[in-house]
Amino acid sequence: MTALLLTLAGAVHMAARRAGLAGLDAELHNRLMLAQHAVVTQVERYRYLPGVVAQDARIQAALVGPDAATGRAHAYLTAIRDLSGVDEIYVLDVAGRAVAASNHAEPGSFVGQNYAFRPYFRQALEVGQGRYYAVGVTTGIPGYFLASRIGPQEAPLGVAVAKVDMSDLPKAWAGAAQAVALADGAGIVFLSAEPEWLFRPLDPLRPDTVAQLAVERRYDGQDLAAAVPLRPALAGLRLAEAPLQADGWRVIAALPVGAVEQQARLLAALAGMSGLLLSALAVSLAQRRQLIRVRLNQNAELERRVTERTEALGHEIAERRLAQAELREAHESLVQAAKLAVLGRMSSTIVHEVSQPLSALDSTLAAAELHLRAGREARAEASLGAARALLMRMQKMVRNLKSFGSRQRIDPPEPVDMGQVLAAAAEVLAPRLAELGQSLHLAAPAGLPAAQGHPIRLEQVATNLILNAAEAAAAAAASEPISVSLTVQGQMLRLTIADRGLGIDPALRTRIEEPFFTTRITGEGLGLGLAITRGILDQMGGQMDFAPRPGGGTLTIVDLPLWQNQAVMTRKAG
Repeated sequence: MTALLLTLAGAVHMAARRAGLAGLDAELHNRLMLAQHAVVTQVERYRYLPGVVAQDARIQAALVGPDAATGRAHAYLTAIRDLSGVDEIYVLDVAGRAVAASNHAEPGSFVGQNYAFRPYFRQALEVGQGRYYAVGVTTGIPGYFLASRIGPQEAPLGVAVAKVDMSDLPKAWAGAAQAVALADGAGIVFLSAEPEWLFRPLDPLRPDTVAQLAVERRYDGQDLAAAVPLRPALAGLRLAEAPLQADGWRVIAALPVGAVEQQARLLAALAGMSGLLLSALAVSLAQRRQLIRVRLNQNAELERRVTERTEALGHEIAERRLAQAELREAHESLVQAAKLAVLGRMSSTIVHEVSQPLSALDSTLAAAELHLRAGREARAEASLGAARALLMRMQKMVRNLKSFGSRQRIDPPEPVDMGQVLAAAAEVLAPRLAELGQSLHLAAPAGLPAAQGHPIRLEQVATNLILNAAEAAAAAAASEPISVSLTVQGQMLRLTIADRGLGIDPALRTRIEEPFFTTRITGEGLGLGLAITRGILDQMGGQMDFAPRPGGGTLTIVDLPLWQNQAVMTRKAG
């Protein structure tokens, strides 16, 4: 009998432990999938950047030209870093020496440092691209390095490198109370929500591996040879791993098994006690069978009902635990999806809204360069002043876009001279209009009342709508200028933009303001212009509509509320 009870308790313990570990494995799998997605997303956001920088003429000139070209490369890299959000970006010559960097004027500048020992440098020269995670030897700050070769393979000029800060990943894991880490191909943990796991190998390192890491200075300042292997120290945790193929990395997640073991022991003890109780009851009933048969039957019935109720309760507990686990998994997935959606929307909006002023800035700087070469210093100074104004406008535009995208507090409205807004928009769009072969006819009479809103945002509205009209007219090979006029309509100031394009297809009329919807088939544009314009006007109390233009083309009509304190504004002007 004792052997039977022990066998029963052992079987219950094994079944409960197996079920508990299966639940842990399912949770670990979900965490690994989320962590893999987060890591890939963080890296892929900046993968394009070194290749774009490598194609820029200022960068190539800095590698082969005079010191003046290096100054322009410094400024370009700093602007790219600030706009993209990458940690740092710099350029190496074929010897591995940094000749230009986004932090050239900051403590810990990369300029003058030699990084030829880094694997990403050799990879980029040999195959065109390189990628490598390491602790920065100059700053001591870890980062993921993405590199692209500058120039052809047979005659390379150098290598462009972007350093990506991945420290937000372990912070997010730690904030979610998840023991998640990232290990490199050698099994060394380099990102972790658990600080004591950092820079420790999962298993003992071979001497040749330690030597190779020292040559690459991958984890400069860390004594890897003396680091205690991590896997034996995780004996009380359930460990799961998943590969990241591109870099040979491994995503690691762990959960404690103590609760599962405790529950399995408790169920085994309950099973043993239940078996012992049943055995004692059976002996007692057998001894008194002849005397109290009726009572024995009553006890048997009670036992059956207790067993049924116990089983029913067990099923109910299991179902509740399963429902809670599914709810937690769905909640975590929704939170992660919302974060990624916000990041993707913000990135697309900034690229779309900054691209137009950047085009004007490029043309202005090119003009300044031509003036300097011709000795026209006054005109060069004027061009540089205009370029600086464009930069300041882009900075303010980016701040406004971030505020608009996040739906946070909006600055109070102010009186806006729409004539000045249209003039500024025309200045920004001038290079693009010339490229399209289009011109503007502005009709903004003097003395018009001020509109109520925000100047930079209204300039974004005018820029988007005028550019749409110009591109539509260019597609139709129209030669008539784009007409832009301002009139007063009751309590509203009306902006009318008239073009001679092909017009709007009635079947697409309801979709043209949807985010990411575009009718262009060349791949230009993100399909965000009208969606952003509509959002800005809604915040200011404005309206936008489209109508066919008599004789062909489209009328874009924008009504803006007038500034409510016109009398106060008039007295101040007097």
